[in-house]
Amino acid sequence: MQFFGPPDTGEARPFSRAVKTAGMVWVSGHSAPHDPARGIHRGETAADEVRNALNFIAGLLAEAGSSLDRVVQVTMLISDRADYAACNAEYVKHFPNGLPARHTALFGVPTEAKVGFACIALAD
Repeated sequence: MQFFGPPDTGEARPFSRAVKTAGMVWVSGHSAPHDPARGIHRGETAADEVRNALNFIAGLLAEAGSSLDRVVQVTMLISDRADYAACNAEYVKHFPNGLPARHTALFGVPTEAKVGFACIALAD
């Protein structure tokens, strides 16, 4: 197994950002990056957050030798049902060659994130 983005010493996150094994890449759940001290913001709308989160995940997949084109399953987590249509409208733009299987669920986390994603993709 190959681990990508394990937590730094002292970091509260108890998981790796992605794991590659057996020809597959498993990407942990991620919202759009948010670090105001460094000028990084999730986005103002749910659609912005979808775009920024999927771009972040695309970077993790590339590091692990995969891409969004090789994603076979996605879990989309949304915090407000009212954002569902806007999230879907942005989401489909990131999978122009075919939509992976998907599970969508409402979620609540101790952040202000409106949407988050996890996925499984073919490697290499």
